[in-house]
Amino acid sequence: MLLFKYAWVLLCLVAFRDFWHISDVSAVLHGGLSRPDFIRTVSEANMMFEFLLSGLVIDVDNNIAMRDQEMASMRQGRAFLALINDNIPKTVPAMEELLIALEDEEKSFSQSNFETLILGIIYSAYQVHKQEVERQEVQQKAWAGVLGRLANVTFVQLRSY
Repeated sequence: MLLFKYAWVLLCLVAFRDFWHISDVSAVLHGGLSRPDFIRTVSEANMMFEFLLSGLVIDVDNNIAMRDQEMASMRQGRAFLALINDNIPKTVPAMEELLIALEDEEKSFSQSNFETLILGIIYSAYQVHKQEVERQEVQQKAWAGVLGRLANVTFVQLRSY
């Protein structure tokens, strides 16, 4: 199960890097908040990939934190953590509401929606792992369902792009 979820995350990140590469993202907006200098180039997307490879954990408040404190203290690291922690739902019901909104938007493959999907996949994968470690089988299955739906919406959006 662990290998499966990380494979999904890595697959989506590859798509994420390719999407950023072919898109002009010089004026990126997310949730109405300006995000200057977060990811505008392939090298910045690679930096995000390095953050993920270095390892993330979910703290007691259900926020994502980086295992590598040096990376977490970098400007890009702080921006990544703020983006995922401030804009991604932290509960299964809230994530399902987000999914309904994203599933209802046909051919709305905006950069912001794609980023939300990818960050949602990352967060959900880590929640599945956290619930597995804590032996919370019901919550693990709920997060796994959310993870599968997020991946499905991502692939549907990629096919329509």
